[in-house]
Amino acid sequence: MAPSSKKKASSSDRKAATLELAKSGAVKMVDFKFTDVPGTWQHITYPAARLDEDLLVDGVGFDASSIRGFAHINESDMLLMPDIETAIMDPACKVPTLSVVCDVADPISGSPYPRDPRGIAKNAEAYLKTTGIADTAFFGPELEFFIFDSARFDQNQHFGYYHIDSDEGIWNCGKEGCTPNHGHRPKNKEGYFPVPPADSLQDLRSQMVLNLMAAGIETELHHHEVATAGQGEIGMKFQTLTKMADNVMLYKYVLKNTAKEFGKTVTFMPKPLFGDNGTGMHTHQSLFKGGENTFYDKKGYSLLSQTALYYIGGLLAHSPALLGLTNPSTNSYRRLVPGFEAPVNLVYSQRNRSAAVRIPVYSKSPKSKRIEYRPPDSTSNPYLAFSAMLLAGLDGIKKKISPGEAHDMDMFELSKEEISRIKTVPGSLEASLSALEADHDFLLQGGVFSKDFIENWIEYKRTKENDFVRLRPVPAEFFLYYSC
Repeated sequence: MAPSSKKKASSSDRKAATLELAKSGAVKMVDFKFTDVPGTWQHITYPAARLDEDLLVDGVGFDASSIRGFAHINESDMLLMPDIETAIMDPACKVPTLSVVCDVADPISGSPYPRDPRGIAKNAEAYLKTTGIADTAFFGPELEFFIFDSARFDQNQHFGYYHIDSDEGIWNCGKEGCTPNHGHRPKNKEGYFPVPPADSLQDLRSQMVLNLMAAGIETELHHHEVATAGQGEIGMKFQTLTKMADNVMLYKYVLKNTAKEFGKTVTFMPKPLFGDNGTGMHTHQSLFKGGENTFYDKKGYSLLSQTALYYIGGLLAHSPALLGLTNPSTNSYRRLVPGFEAPVNLVYSQRNRSAAVRIPVYSKSPKSKRIEYRPPDSTSNPYLAFSAMLLAGLDGIKKKISPGEAHDMDMFELSKEEISRIKTVPGSLEASLSALEADHDFLLQGGVFSKDFIENWIEYKRTKENDFVRLRPVPAEFFLYYSC
């Protein structure tokens, strides 16, 4: 009883402090944020004077039929239930605004809405505890991104184009203009890690880090990434599943708005540039029980326990279906192309970055032993992606799925016959959605995902995204076929 009472008192104190802050005049607005099914933050804002205990307890009503992937028009009324533990001063608003992340609830039953991504993440953490395998899942995603100077694009019946630019892009070496061309730019695949002036975005990334820290996100480092034209990465400290998904949403929000303040634009698209590295969301993960890392064994391969190997087995076995949630955009598969450096091979290895699962070997500390699942990208909804990865890994542990032998060799030196024996990830969104359609029972364990959610997700992705791209000609086709 003591721990739960302490938690209740702490939550009560936080609520009282929030109400007092709202009444003090220091806060002018209260912003209630929630995540739609595809993975974008939505919000509604109230004057701070409207914030009272009833609002925090009873929730905020909204029209869910207008939110992507949510309810039909005949069941549109839903409630946002504020999670006061997430309350921070909004880092992007000039008017002093308190930002609170919300869960979604049904106003009639009062129960969590089964299509709420954050609710699914909470279900996953609750289910983990019932398995007895572990009590805590830690996730540490590496979100890469591009910082561009401009991004223009449009799509219509009779035209379609995109044009992105960055002064740092190697294609601007010969550019003439009203300002001198300094000439220092990272070449294709040589952006890891030159110092300024080639790395022209050092101060911007530093400001992003400061803004993240001010918003309560622990950051560990930042650096230029491999590609030219402003590719970067900022490392966050690992967190529990739902908390880390919250942090990913805040991370993207802070980076986009900080870039806007500098006259720049940030994208998390997996493959915005042809001919250079794409951006992923390599996801580190481990399971703890009673404060001990269940993934560690001092006698195991790369210090991994049998539990960890079975977890890897689950990830690899379910990867074709997993990618329907972890790589859910048509653009995701512009990055996941066999024969390049992308992690398309469904094998595991220590150090080898072309394997779908890599075992980091930087530290021999038992607490730091983890696995890194490399295919995911940031077009995924983090609540869904982390939950799905956890469930795949748990299914591997429960069924004792072997991951096979480790592949520590350089795969680019293998023969075509040897390469042909290695399974790879699906090559398109449609292929991943079909795999998810055929293999999703592991997601239904413990009621984490519902069958309705999976069916709704597949239909949405097929009709709203895959078909949108599949049915349209693209500029490259005109280049190839216009004069045929």
